[in-house]
Amino acid sequence: MHTRITHILAILLAALSLSCDSYLDLRPENGTVRQEFWQTKEDVQAAVVGIYSAMLNTPPSENDLTLAEYIFMYGELRGGMVAPGAFTSNDQSDIITTNILPSNSITTWSQFYRIINYCNTVIDLAPGVLEIDPTIESSELNNYISEALAIRAYLYFTLARSFKDVPLKLDATLSDGDNFQLPATPQDQIFAQVLTDLNEAERLSVEDYGNVPENKGRITKYAINAMQADVHLWMENYQEAIVAADKVINSGQFELIDASPQWFNIVFAQGNSTESIFELQYMPENRNPFYQIFLQQPQYLAAPPVLEEVFGVDFDDPENKDVRGERASLVPGTNEIYKFTGLNENQRKALQESDTHWFVYRYADVLLMKAEALNELGNGEEAIAIIENLRETREAIDQTQEFVTPEDQDNIRLYILAERAREFAFEGKRWFDVLRNARKNNYENLDILLGVALRSAPASQQQSILAKLRDPNSHYLPINTFELFTNKALTQNPFYN
Repeated sequence: MHTRITHILAILLAALSLSCDSYLDLRPENGTVRQEFWQTKEDVQAAVVGIYSAMLNTPPSENDLTLAEYIFMYGELRGGMVAPGAFTSNDQSDIITTNILPSNSITTWSQFYRIINYCNTVIDLAPGVLEIDPTIESSELNNYISEALAIRAYLYFTLARSFKDVPLKLDATLSDGDNFQLPATPQDQIFAQVLTDLNEAERLSVEDYGNVPENKGRITKYAINAMQADVHLWMENYQEAIVAADKVINSGQFELIDASPQWFNIVFAQGNSTESIFELQYMPENRNPFYQIFLQQPQYLAAPPVLEEVFGVDFDDPENKDVRGERASLVPGTNEIYKFTGLNENQRKALQESDTHWFVYRYADVLLMKAEALNELGNGEEAIAIIENLRETREAIDQTQEFVTPEDQDNIRLYILAERAREFAFEGKRWFDVLRNARKNNYENLDILLGVALRSAPASQQQSILAKLRDPNSHYLPINTFELFTNKALTQNPFYN
């Protein structure tokens, strides 16, 4: 299997030689993609494998980061659970302290648009292969297009949650003559397009590739359903979110694994468990970036209050622990982020074995998204039942239990948010969870976001940070200075003018 993938990638890299000097970093040499590629079904397969490869790896010969690192930073650095490490850069620290300028290198979106263009290229050009190569079936072609549509949708969804309004480009960049002067599209229109893509991807999707690594590492119908539920929550389409979540829940393909000494190893160190819906598949031959950024040269630590405030500590019985906390998410005392480097409760992986995946969607995510939607529709009793079932499975301790009534919508909302912090610590979701809840009903719950900022901000900066965060535009990143320079159709987020 690895040999076949390596061969495909070699073909892909030879065929898709990209120059990266445009604002989208997407322009290939004129004619290369259309004339020398896209002749056989192997070419289509190679291009789709290339999309996944681009999601895993840094761009060749560029000073850029992996997609997982950007998603981690966008989803965690402002979420109150991450503190600077010994090797934190100034740009990283500025995000953590809400001191963000358009020149901050973390605000570059080139890695996202590069992969979006790979998706666009498959969507645009793969159908033509059907007329050239009689060995490719239309159903097989549809499955490949489904993967490209879903990944494009997820990337735009992430950009819109991070930057709010972003350029929307749905056709492939195939030559230097293509238009790169694209204005930003409003966030609500991005979300609508994401749903359009996901609905079409679902229609063309695969439920089962026939083996576990592909079922967990490639886009399936259930990964698409999880994304749909997520987008519907952001759009406050709560009944639709429940419908999408139920497609995953009722499939019978996923289940929570009971807490045990082996739980961490099964779910995280090994990956591809029954809890997994979609994971970016790192391997010993293609290691993840986390060993360096969390262990060897730590750029990030768990914030000091996380263990006690998020997971709880039973001072009377130290052995009474939430399975997700100590030596799962973090190491007590040092506050090392452990989730992506640990082998089990007692030992880390070796560098050459640092193959822990990046977890895009897990089954618990779908369950808690359904609970959130149920609560917003006034069905607090069923929402509480989902929370308590998850807590029992994870052996959450009494110190973090909250006693809420089914009618107490506001506190159920906070309970779900707290449970998501425990469940998805450092998985690139915290800031997005906080922001999604804060902005409900036209920012009726802004205090949720302000409270997170207060708990993590240095005392000397609290008032300044609170003043910034009262402007909803500050909840999104600025457009990077370079993007504004190269694309004159863009307008800066007004908070950063």
